[in-house]
Amino acid sequence: MITKTDILSKLKELKPELKTQFAVRKIGLFGSFADNSYSEDSDIDILVELERPIGWKIFTLEIYLEKVFGRKIDLVTKNALKEQIKENILNQVNYV
Repeated sequence: MITKTDILSKLKELKPELKTQFAVRKIGLFGSFADNSYSEDSDIDILVELERPIGWKIFTLEIYLEKVFGRKIDLVTKNALKEQIKENILNQVNYV
């Protein structure tokens, strides 16, 4: 099964391409894989900060990451975080 280390390593490897293709400034892991409480069915929670708005390409990025990891991705932009959970996620995120 994929681990936190595997995910972070792959995100680090992909970061230059993601910056070019999708204007990703920062990318990180949060949620169950970040705190090692994941199960076989867990999705991968990824937080991105973008250099500029990319519109519908955010969905292309999510699908791309799902293909890379072979698992459902919950992709969230920092600006889209709800205030009630924002601080918790920002304290937990592991950026690469």
